[in-house]
Amino acid sequence: MSGVARRTVVAAAGGAGLAAALTACGGGGADDKDPAAQGGTLARTGDIPVGGGKVLADKGLVITQPKAGEFKAFSSKCTHAGCAVSDVKDGVIVCPCHQSHFDVSDGSVKSGPATAPLPPEPIQVVGEEISLG
Repeated sequence: MSGVARRTVVAAAGGAGLAAALTACGGGGADDKDPAAQGGTLARTGDIPVGGGKVLADKGLVITQPKAGEFKAFSSKCTHAGCAVSDVKDGVIVCPCHQSHFDVSDGSVKSGPATAPLPPEPIQVVGEEISLG
């Protein structure tokens, strides 16, 4: 095998290995942080405080209760730099990376640096259970 051919084979094998590693780490599977593909009960209504919410990091969601009995869900990925929001307090969803704040009622930006709202996610409330809708 010539030096060029050997390098070509090694480079191709390395590229294939890298592609396999990225795929294994979640680089594009249908269920990766896709709330619609994960199903099941997300939370109970009593877990979500009025005027606040709860971050479900493992589901990539934040669920809020802007008014008593009104529940909303948003992606927990900040629209500024892609960090995960970490907290919901005083009527806002807070991103710890650069302190963007989003409104619990509609995901809109209350203070930046983010300029785009958090994308809404469909949920349904049946009795005391909140699930994907």
